[in-house]
Amino acid sequence: MPAGQVWAQWALGLLELARGRYEQAADHLARAARQQPAATPDLVEVLVRLQEPERARAAHDRFALWTTAAGQPWAQGLLARCRALLEGDEQGFATAIDLHQAADRPFDAARTRLLLGERLRRERRKQEARTVLREAADTFERLGALPWLERALSELRATGESLARSADVASLSRLTPQELQVVRLAATGASNKEIAAQLFLSPRTVGHHLYKAYPKLGVTTRTELAGLILS
Repeated sequence: MPAGQVWAQWALGLLELARGRYEQAADHLARAARQQPAATPDLVEVLVRLQEPERARAAHDRFALWTTAAGQPWAQGLLARCRALLEGDEQGFATAIDLHQAADRPFDAARTRLLLGERLRRERRKQEARTVLREAADTFERLGALPWLERALSELRATGESLARSADVASLSRLTPQELQVVRLAATGASNKEIAAQLFLSPRTVGHHLYKAYPKLGVTTRTELAGLILS
């Protein structure tokens, strides 16, 4: 398979995985993993979700051999995630997150947090689940990974967290005038760059204002912000 087709299969597999369409994802990822070992951790996740432990274990073992030969720090984090999935090991997810962060892989860290959050929710440890799911959602939003953001927000809703509510006057009063301007525009769906152009600010300054405003409004992502009714 030409390299371009391998990457296309991997991308399609990731998209289907994010959407929860596991059988379709497995087909794409199995094809990609034959020629691109780095796609194997995604295949392991899909196979675990499809309850095919033997295939998942075989894929893990192939990736473990490749990781040893490649000597890439980022691969160690993915291998730790695979093991945590196969063994149902909560500490394994935490170890994987540490390795992702050490290798500067925020997307991988967010995906592992999502998996951990799902596990915690299933165990009815809702408050703990919310913490890691919020962190995952925040990273997905920052990276523009919208299908993954929707998945994280769906899990947050399943914990009982309400993501669409009205902003009360007290919350709004805690914002500075410029934070309020930025928040109003962000709630309409405007990007940081678009807001910056309208308010004659830099995109970085817009991001800083949102970072300061979110805790005051009790939200963690732009998607949640859009659910607020700002008067």
